[in-house]
Amino acid sequence: MKNRFWKCLSVFLIAILVVPTQALAAGYTQTKYPIVLVHGLFGFEKLGPIEYFYGIPSALRSGGAKVYTVTVSGANSTEVRGEQLLSQVKQIMAATGAAKVNLIGHSHGGPTVRYVASVAPNLVASASSVAGVNKGSAIADILTGNAPNVGNALANAVAAVMDFLSGRSGLPQDGEAALKSLTTAGSLAFNTRHPQGVPTSACGEGANHVNGVYYFSWSGAKPYTNMFDAIDPFMALTGLAFGGKNDGLVSSCSSHLGRVIRDDYAMNHLDEVNQFIGIVNLFETSPVTVFRQQANRLQALGL
Repeated sequence: MKNRFWKCLSVFLIAILVVPTQALAAGYTQTKYPIVLVHGLFGFEKLGPIEYFYGIPSALRSGGAKVYTVTVSGANSTEVRGEQLLSQVKQIMAATGAAKVNLIGHSHGGPTVRYVASVAPNLVASASSVAGVNKGSAIADILTGNAPNVGNALANAVAAVMDFLSGRSGLPQDGEAALKSLTTAGSLAFNTRHPQGVPTSACGEGANHVNGVYYFSWSGAKPYTNMFDAIDPFMALTGLAFGGKNDGLVSSCSSHLGRVIRDDYAMNHLDEVNQFIGIVNLFETSPVTVFRQQANRLQALGL
């Protein structure tokens, strides 16, 4: 037992002290087009000093990337959120002079960036889905199927609270529309209208390059990752709703889009964006590093 402890400690120290030289190199994350980060359900740009993508924008900028985080309705349909994102993408392009953007969306942000890539592919260089709800979530199915009124009321209440705390105003909130979009049925209906990058098999890969847009995805598959994270027990509980690999809120197969980088990181749904405030699995690749690697991957493609 003692030997195992010291072995684990050694691995951890090596992981945090030995950083690949290329990851620190100037320009490692310098993409041709700006990177736009899109939050998921009940998300925000900042909640006081806490970023939704905790520590990720600065880490990407440190390697040369131009990074923008946007705010869309915390709770609404994918189409409504998508139109809000499209408007902000056009603003970012006008301000920067960029011809396109690289979109990265987490959770409901996944289908949201897919919407923009579908309706305006000429504006999008790549669409990356991080634990995106691309084929629905069992949690949304349960909330809308077993107690729809309770689920809708809860979604609206949470959205209102997050609106207040984040200082967001003027964006319409609709908990019922949000949950319907995230159900299996709602996701499948959305996919018939916007099929780009979606796997045709149950758990396969989708087309990586459609209409000039590159599609990528990655996700976690471990609901409970850190005993010091107060949210992990909740993730462990919700993870029981799934029959296979999942991150607590989205199944690994549902997260697939385009080229699947990995669907089994030892991360839960919040770990994937370095939450809560960086309390993540110490024995897995840092989620910040995963985002930096994706930026470098885009750079290699000339995006």
